[in-house]
Amino acid sequence: MNAFTEPYFQNDEAARAKLESVRWPNGPVCGRCGESERRYATKRPGRYRCGNPACRKDFTVTTGTVMESSHIPLHKWLMAFYLLSASKKGMSSHQLMRSLGVTYKSAWFLSHRVREAMRAGGLVPPMGGEGGIVEADETYFGKAEVQRPRRAKLPPPTKGGKVGPAGKRAIVSLVERGGSVRSFHVAVADKVTVQKIIADNISRESRLHTDESRLYVGADQIFASHETVKHSVKEYVRGDVHTNSAEGFFSIFKRGMRGIYQHCGEKHLHRYLAEYDFRYNHRQKLGYSDMGRALAAIRGAEGKRLTYRKPDEARV
Repeated sequence: MNAFTEPYFQNDEAARAKLESVRWPNGPVCGRCGESERRYATKRPGRYRCGNPACRKDFTVTTGTVMESSHIPLHKWLMAFYLLSASKKGMSSHQLMRSLGVTYKSAWFLSHRVREAMRAGGLVPPMGGEGGIVEADETYFGKAEVQRPRRAKLPPPTKGGKVGPAGKRAIVSLVERGGSVRSFHVAVADKVTVQKIIADNISRESRLHTDESRLYVGADQIFASHETVKHSVKEYVRGDVHTNSAEGFFSIFKRGMRGIYQHCGEKHLHRYLAEYDFRYNHRQKLGYSDMGRALAAIRGAEGKRLTYRKPDEARV
């Protein structure tokens, strides 16, 4: 069955009903104060009034989400969530513009807010655990817009005695074997930065798998074990020790960024990483369909706003 024939992709009333069933399975909840017991329907369809005496504000299903105050029709918002969730390597704003019949500015607005909804927020549990394997690796993508000073004498932290690509954007990713990924865009991928990331995000009972980079020297003092493969001598797998999951994630990310998006400003790179992390963490192998992935992104839109103007500049 073609997903695009669903009513919620065709008109706003059906789209609103779908969003309310996803966000409010137990009835409307005020997006401003969280009141769930006292609320009243107004004469305008989909608009409710909070019954909390301290609030008494009107709200809709988009209040308190990335969709709030948007003039783009709700069914096009749902279509954008679906298209960006279902496309393995992403969808450019130009393609989104053609698919939705909106302006390029609106398509760009939509895509970045959907990526914000895909970004993991709040407290997240540590990766791995007893007997679990977490792979850590770093890569470089795109030219850094701000060139960082390099020390004249720098001990070689990377494999093969190299000091790493100069002037490029550094990315560190942690991949739980058979599970999720977390990616970080860092100013400099040095030992202090990388070891803080792995210490903050990986359970101490985990097995850590990396390549021979000196960035990870000393990790055996933090985790249950630290096992490496030596890529410089073409050793990629030794028993169950490898970083192929991380390399596979980097492959999908780079093919999508080069083939679909082609250009990305460095200030937005973390959102593109969130997009690829989200699709990897909600892949079919983990039990998610294309629509299930889109609904997970919609749930992630709650409590997030993304504006490029400061509140005091909005009326200028």
